[in-house]
Amino acid sequence: MNGQQKLFNRCTASQILVMGFAGTILIGALLLSLPISTEDGQSVSFIDALFTATSAVCVTGLVVVNTAATYNTFGEGVILTLIQVGGLGFMSFATLIAVLLRKKISVKERIVIQESFGHHGMGGMVRLVLNVVVITFIIEGIGAFLLALRWVPMYGWKTGIYYAIFHSVSAFNNAGFDLFGGKDRFVSLMGFVGDPLINFTVAALIILGGIGFIVIVELYQYRWRKRMSLHTKLVLSVTGILLAAGTLLILLIEWSNPKTLGSQPWPVKMMAAAFQAVTPRTAGYNTIDMAGMYPATQFLMILLMVIGASPSSTGGGIKTTTFAAIILAVWGMIRGHQDCVTYKRRIPHEQVYRALTVTVAALTLIITVTMILTITEKTDVLMALFETSSAFGTVGLTLGLTPHLSVIGKLLITFTMFAGRVGPLTIAIAVASRRDKPPYRHPEEQPLVG
Repeated sequence: MNGQQKLFNRCTASQILVMGFAGTILIGALLLSLPISTEDGQSVSFIDALFTATSAVCVTGLVVVNTAATYNTFGEGVILTLIQVGGLGFMSFATLIAVLLRKKISVKERIVIQESFGHHGMGGMVRLVLNVVVITFIIEGIGAFLLALRWVPMYGWKTGIYYAIFHSVSAFNNAGFDLFGGKDRFVSLMGFVGDPLINFTVAALIILGGIGFIVIVELYQYRWRKRMSLHTKLVLSVTGILLAAGTLLILLIEWSNPKTLGSQPWPVKMMAAAFQAVTPRTAGYNTIDMAGMYPATQFLMILLMVIGASPSSTGGGIKTTTFAAIILAVWGMIRGHQDCVTYKRRIPHEQVYRALTVTVAALTLIITVTMILTITEKTDVLMALFETSSAFGTVGLTLGLTPHLSVIGKLLITFTMFAGRVGPLTIAIAVASRRDKPPYRHPEEQPLVG
């Protein structure tokens, strides 16, 4: 125990987060590879179990084996637990257990919690974790109740309630795992494309899980505080713009596509387009066939998946605030402004540099993995780019490539999911041995740019 504590104290917050997620994935992979987890009692290969565990902990939803057909109730329970731990973060669970056991939370542990939530101040970390856990269980409970209203009459009390709980947890944590696939197909929620209750409940869970816990807490406290931080304003505005723009563009492009919206009445078209605009925000559920979409729509989905959810949320991607900071910086530069300003607040240059670093690192990873997949999987660029973006954004949407990946492809997508959930910058900082600032600055000289 003393050795573990010494290792914990010696590691940086980023290293602890990376090792914590990796350890959780490894435990999940070992459990999912056991015969006790499968329907037929046969062991799943460790590579497939590792892929599934990574997809669950990183709340992605990409699968190489059909969840419903491969895993029994125990295996699905393991997946559900991994989704919950991955969505909240292992430090949230560790903190909750420590609080229940009346153990003191050290300063180092508070720093790790701060890093995991991307929070600026270290005060109130334990209270934030407890609020997050309570909010999560309340929202998931409401979502399960609403879904049960539809599925209990369809599948009976036992199966209906089980389905409701599983999909509520999966949707709020933006995981995208479903139990509706047949033995040879991966159908997600396509059977409920015209069901308002399922569509709006799942979409609401996805949005709430994707905007981030800090935003949810601020919205709850707005009743008496009567103010919102710049972070919350940016998250809500960017999320609203992306959802509205995504819905409109999907409607315009897919309106007459016979493979997607073409055969549906206009109310269902509106609802399906809105749902498909929500799901690239790292959720992974779909009510229409992704492979049947026009290439323009598939590319739009790629863009939305790369942007992803918001900081301190259950989702991945570069994050909405990162996207906003870069757009605002570019707009400020075009207008000749030195500062990046929005809502009468100035965003520090360090934050803009961080946003640029995250974006460049993400695009570098996505481009590299896409190029390798086109070679190892012998597929076209659009399909490889779609699967890679889905993995990095921890989305879980697929055009059909993931179930047929080679071993190299599975390992590449596994790492991409991990990087998308933990963050490429966090991994880079964790690997770097030192982050000391140099004691001097070089002379300045301006190269020609643009």
